[in-house]
Amino acid sequence: MSWVQVALSVIKRIFEVNVIEKINRQVVMNERSTDQTDIERLHSLKRLTTAVYLCQVLAFAFAGLPLLVGVAINFMKQDKVRGTFLESHFDWQIKTAWIALAGFALSGLTFELGIGIFILIATVVLMVYRVVIGWNALASDRPVKE
Repeated sequence: MSWVQVALSVIKRIFEVNVIEKINRQVVMNERSTDQTDIERLHSLKRLTTAVYLCQVLAFAFAGLPLLVGVAINFMKQDKVRGTFLESHFDWQIKTAWIALAGFALSGLTFELGIGIFILIATVVLMVYRVVIGWNALASDRPVKE
């Protein structure tokens, strides 16, 4: 093997190593970019989850309308939180809305019988409990445990 062939072989090897290193750096950068995108997406969904908890709190002041807005948001964005800890929050919020709607309806139907007020109080207490538990879990970045 002549010195020219050896030199060409070394240059070729260096070029291959440089190309491989460049590709590896691009892969790492893409992974970081993907990680950053995932973090931003999760942060955005966490803000949305917080807004739904706020809607549930505002339902007391605005006759339940924000509760319906919040549950509509949950249903529209449910696919985006699949596989994250926020999925448990969305399920918790949807169940809270259904419990509240059923409790309010039942208390309205039984109000004349005298037990409607007790059902209403129980519904409000349960709703406050579920919002507090959910919001605290969200603030700690953990899923809600049923």
